[in-house]
Amino acid sequence: MYQSDKIKMQLQCPMPKLDFDVITLGHGSGGILTNKLLDSGVFNILSNPILDERHDGAFINLESKTAFSTDSFLVSPIFFPGGNIGELAINGTVNDLAMCGAIPKHLSLSFIIEEGLKMSEFWEILVSIKFACEKSGVQIVTGDTKVVEKGKGDKIFINTSGIGSIHPKANINAKNINIGDKIILSGNIASHGMAIMSVREGLEFESQIQSDTINLNHTIINLIEKFGSDIHLVTDPTRGGVATVLNEIAKQINLGIEIFQKDFPIEQQVASACELLGLDPLYVANEGLFLSFVSENIAENLLQELQNDENGINAKIIGSVVKNHPKQVVLESNIGGKRVVSMLPGEQLPRIC
Repeated sequence: MYQSDKIKMQLQCPMPKLDFDVITLGHGSGGILTNKLLDSGVFNILSNPILDERHDGAFINLESKTAFSTDSFLVSPIFFPGGNIGELAINGTVNDLAMCGAIPKHLSLSFIIEEGLKMSEFWEILVSIKFACEKSGVQIVTGDTKVVEKGKGDKIFINTSGIGSIHPKANINAKNINIGDKIILSGNIASHGMAIMSVREGLEFESQIQSDTINLNHTIINLIEKFGSDIHLVTDPTRGGVATVLNEIAKQINLGIEIFQKDFPIEQQVASACELLGLDPLYVANEGLFLSFVSENIAENLLQELQNDENGINAKIIGSVVKNHPKQVVLESNIGGKRVVSMLPGEQLPRIC
């Protein structure tokens, strides 16, 4: 469904005829070429009343408690199975806002483009940005475009910042986590990281590993609407994976976390790819998952609700918060042994998002 919707969007947004095929330094000069690039691309495809003002910034009314987030994206390659850097940038910031219990509304969008980028590639990225914005319900309201010399970048880097109103029922804070809280993982781990690595390493499987990049805001807001303050923390395990995020939380709350290997959802070919490359899937980046720490008494109901959502079909309860071994994450293996799962010591997969 999601992939077919993206293809439909691309057919609805054909690239206009232009007098240039690649982006040059002149397109970042602020002059005629810059205006041609922006008029034929950014302003045309992302048009909305606020962006169309073309001011130095955006005028926005903030009527309630607001969340703000920013992120930069330099994934390599910029096109990968299941997505590209454009939709990754939108989904990444939308999801960061959602993890705060916010309803994402407005985003800024800035490009740093290396001269020589094909206009057809830039257009495909813009179409994916438009699709991701429409699916998540946000608007691009301001931004910036710069061009750097050949060899001074890597095709394109993107920065997005976003704001959103906190849902009135949300109370997302690690300080709310209690002993006995259950930890729920929304879906299969390591898909994004291994989709990137399979391209880099030229790995072939029976079916292509797809990135899990997706917006999660509608899913999370639905859960907050139903379960409110019984959801103590929501966070997305991107760089560093599930293991690193759990370690950060354990240290922050000064309590222990116990997780169970048998309960971790993972696609078989993703697990095989990790084994082939000598990678632990617990440390591999994800882009369409979230971890939630919830009151024990609502955990099963929340899990059932999540499994009825398209973004949580494979959700599982993977562990709980305990008094023992404070500040540590302990994994019980499939054969019953236990080991401490430490934080990622270095960069396992560079340029992953």
